[in-house]
Amino acid sequence: MPIPLDNQICFSLYATSMAITRTYKPMLDAMGITYPQYLVLNVLGEAEGRDGGATVGAIAQRLALESSTITPLVKRLEQAGLVARRRGVVDERQVQVSLTDAGRALLNQCDCLGETLLAKSAMTLDQLDALNRQVQALRAALVDEAKT
Repeated sequence: MPIPLDNQICFSLYATSMAITRTYKPMLDAMGITYPQYLVLNVLGEAEGRDGGATVGAIAQRLALESSTITPLVKRLEQAGLVARRRGVVDERQVQVSLTDAGRALLNQCDCLGETLLAKSAMTLDQLDALNRQVQALRAALVDEAKT
């Protein structure tokens, strides 16, 4: 007999991810971006402190997606004035992406997402942090195992 779905970690993580996305959706809709676009903005925010931007390939790698998935997201963000794209100086095949001032401002506005999740979760910040670390450890173990 199969294990009930609610007792399977894969389903619990999937359903929780979907619930978080639904929680974020009204706020993201009001900001005019999708959840995947929000993730791209976050990657660029992280990269801004280091390099000022990231290549499409680096964004894809950070999000564990294909470059062909990232390119349309970046193009839509560029059309919205949130990011700028330019060809690499050393390697023209690479596309460098960086936040614009509007993109930076929108990313700062996204802080409300974490605050809303914390408020709606009925968990403390320490509890959410501990859960996040456990999920990250699980992901890392599975990724490492897949490499062998």
